[in-house]
Amino acid sequence: MGRPRSTRVTVRDIAAAAGVSPATVSRVLTGQAVVAEETRAAVRAAMERLGSPEPAAARRTTARPGAVFVRCPYLLTDYFGTIVTAVAEALERHGRELILSAGSSAQHNGALAALPRRRDLAGALLVLPVEEGADLERLRRQDLPFVVIDPRTPVPRDIAAVSASHFTGARNLTAHLVALGHRRIGFINGPADWLASTSRFAGHTAALAEAGVLVPPELVTSIEPTSDWGHTAAARLLDLPDRPTALVAFNDKAAIGALRAAHQRGLRVPTDLSIAGFDDDYLSRTSIPTLTTVRQPLEELGGLAVSLLLRLVEGTAVEALHVELATELIVRDSTAPAPGH
Repeated sequence: MGRPRSTRVTVRDIAAAAGVSPATVSRVLTGQAVVAEETRAAVRAAMERLGSPEPAAARRTTARPGAVFVRCPYLLTDYFGTIVTAVAEALERHGRELILSAGSSAQHNGALAALPRRRDLAGALLVLPVEEGADLERLRRQDLPFVVIDPRTPVPRDIAAVSASHFTGARNLTAHLVALGHRRIGFINGPADWLASTSRFAGHTAALAEAGVLVPPELVTSIEPTSDWGHTAAARLLDLPDRPTALVAFNDKAAIGALRAAHQRGLRVPTDLSIAGFDDDYLSRTSIPTLTTVRQPLEELGGLAVSLLLRLVEGTAVEALHVELATELIVRDSTAPAPGH
C-alpha cells in the first residue's frame, strides 16, 4: 500500500521502492539516456504509488559518495601514464579518492565484474577496456556510473565515452603528405580489432581518395604498437620492389622503429623517405630527425572523463554521452617533399 500523497516524498523513498539507487532516480527525473528502460519503468511505477519527490530533495540527494575506480589494463608508460596522471589530478581537485587497477594483470583479475557489488565506489573510469560492448552494457545495467576513455571497440550509445578524433587526425596527417607530393604511402596500423585502428585507416584512405589514389593492400600492415613491431613492419614495406616514399605509423613508438629500419637500409629521412607518427609523446621531440606526428589531447581526455563521470555520479543532466576531442597535426623534420617532386 502506497503512502498518502500529502506526505513529502524523497528521492530515497522512490529509490527504495524501485530497488535502485538515489542517483538512478535522479537520472530518471532529469531525463538522462543512461538509464535502462526497465529501470526507468520501475522508477516511474514507484512514483505513481508514492508521488513525485520535491525538486529540492532531488538536488540534495543526487551526490553518490565513495571513491572512483580507475582501470587501465596496460603498463603506465607515456600514453597511458599521461591519461591516468591527468585523471588522478582531476579527482584530487574534486576531493575524490582514486583506486587504481593497472598493468596487464588487470585484464584478467575479474575486477570489472565485481565493481557493482562494491559499496565503497561512486563510479569507475575504464581506459581502453578489453571487454566488448555487450560486457560494458551488462555493467551499465547494474547501476554503477562509469565512463570509457579511448574505447577499444564501438561503445553502445547509452554508455558514456571520451576519445580523440582518430579519423580527422589521420586524415590531416596523410593530407599533409599528399600535399608534399607523396602518393605511395605505407600505413603501419595498430591492432586490427581496435576502434582507433579502424578510424585512423579510414582517415588515411579518405585523404588519399581526395587525391584520386587507392590504397594498395601491400602497403598496409597491422601491428602491436611498439618500436620493435614498427621496425619489423617498416622493414617489410621498405623491402618491397616498389617501396613507399612515406610511412605513417600508428604511434610514435612504431615510427621510431621505422626510423631504425630506414637507417639500416641507408635511406635518409626525410630526403629519401618521410616518416610520421601519432600521439606526440616525448619520443617525437627527441628523435633524430624529430617526428611529424598528431597530438592527442591526453591530459584533456583524462580531465573530461572525470568531469563527465562526476556529472553522472551527481545525477546531473549530460548533454552528450560520446565526446571526441580534436587532434592537432604537428609538423617537424621527418617529412619533406617526395623524392623528385
